[in-house]
Amino acid sequence: MTSPLEIQGFSYDEHSGVLPGLLASLADCGGWVLDRRALTPTMMELRVEVQLRSILELYGSIVGAGLELTRSSHLSLTDMCTCRRNLTSPADLGQVVTLRLKISFLEEITLYSLLQSGSPAA
Repeated sequence: MTSPLEIQGFSYDEHSGVLPGLLASLADCGGWVLDRRALTPTMMELRVEVQLRSILELYGSIVGAGLELTRSSHLSLTDMCTCRRNLTSPADLGQVVTLRLKISFLEEITLYSLLQSGSPAA
C-alpha cells in the first residue's frame, strides 16, 4: 500500500460554509471520504480515495469549493494529473489514489492576533 498524497489547504470562511460544499463536490467527482476528524478547533483532516481517472475532477472540486492550496499541494495534484494523462489502460486509470487533506480555517485569525502572538505571517 502506498502512502497517502498529502494535501494542505486553508479557508478564511467558516467550517459550516465550506465543509458541506466540499463534501458534496468530492462525492460528485467520485471521491469517497474514508475518515473525517477535527485535529484542532480550526483544523480538519479528511482521508479521501478516488480513482486516478477522476483526479482532475477531484482537484477542480477542491479548488471550486473555495479552498486555497499550498504550493506543494498544487504541485502534488498537478503531478497526479500529469500521471493520469499519460496512462491509457483502463486498469491503470482504475487505480485508487488516497489523499490526506488537511484544512485550516483561518476565520478567527486577524492581523492584530498575529501581532499579539508574535507568530510569523502565513
